[in-house]
Amino acid sequence: MSDQTSGGFDYEAPAKRHTPKTEFAVYFAIIFAACLPLACLTWALSLLKNGTANGRGPIKRAWSQANIITPMIFAA
Repeated sequence: MSDQTSGGFDYEAPAKRHTPKTEFAVYFAIIFAACLPLACLTWALSLLKNGTANGRGPIKRAWSQANIITPMIFAA
């Protein structure tokens, strides 16, 4: 067997792969577009039920959901 502890070889770990920002933005846009109709429906039902438009609007809700879901995809 050969001696693997001799230190004659400097191993450099491969560079960590960074996900491009454009890919994140594309996924975010797709998820935002998918969440927007549901957020509008939820907001409208809440408006009908409560009679007031208090709280976050549909765009803010969809943005928040997309902001939660998209990083989960890239974390895997």
